[in-house]
Amino acid sequence: MSRIVYVNGDYIPEEEATVSIFDRGFLMADGVYEVTSVLGGKLIDFDGHAKRLERSLAELDMPSPCTMDELLEIHRQLVEKNGIDEGLVYLQVTRGSDGDRDFVFPDPATTKPTLVLFTQNKPGLADSPAAKKGAKVISVPDIRWHRRDIKTVQLLYPSMAKMMAKKAGCDDAWLVEDGFVTEGSSNNAYIVKGNKIITRELSNDILHGITRAAVLKLAAEAQMEVEERNFTIAEAQEADEAFTTSASAFVMPVVEIDGATLGDGTPGKIALRLREIYLDEMRKAAV
Repeated sequence: MSRIVYVNGDYIPEEEATVSIFDRGFLMADGVYEVTSVLGGKLIDFDGHAKRLERSLAELDMPSPCTMDELLEIHRQLVEKNGIDEGLVYLQVTRGSDGDRDFVFPDPATTKPTLVLFTQNKPGLADSPAAKKGAKVISVPDIRWHRRDIKTVQLLYPSMAKMMAKKAGCDDAWLVEDGFVTEGSSNNAYIVKGNKIITRELSNDILHGITRAAVLKLAAEAQMEVEERNFTIAEAQEADEAFTTSASAFVMPVVEIDGATLGDGTPGKIALRLREIYLDEMRKAAV
């Protein structure tokens, strides 16, 4: 059966979904997105994603296509219509199309934003074999623009970074700027040294991860020590363990960085414990 997707107010089969060739998301990457996980047919941390979406739209002076309550209902409808038990809901908002190409923004009074959503069915998302094995990462220069705190659809370089990792026989890449790790290609990055969790502080240089916020809150509640500061690849290679966080992979242990094995080469106990706590708590709070 074909997936049901949402396009500008309509629930339609995916093969019938279309947007204008003049849409600014297609021509200019003038759009933002969010990805919300689904566990047990319920949405994980939807409120956090909704708040970040509102911030991204505001930072780009882009009107919201609907209220957050309406957006929640759209998410729920898509989960139900597609029978998603474990998976993802992808949401994208662009500045829309006024029927031609121009660098100047169209008038929001006459051009409505484009809103599209679709689901991805991911059975076994929470019980990921990759999390039990741990990820191998490489480092690459961070050459992205300097508003990484806005979750835009400008994902060419992160895609290139993932392909560099794949070519090197690894799972992902950590981005490095001025000698320090910023974040992963699609996740926030952490190391653990002497039971202390270390991660870069929030700024325009990294995405303000929704999973990051939840995990750090849960770590503090579990009496784990957290230090927000920069760290280098060399420091990461000497760490006891490392991990990443994201909405689609939750807490993912890292076992190798640029060929250097961390610990005994298996997922660390803190990363695994945080993953367990996060999944337990997020399931309880899911909507």
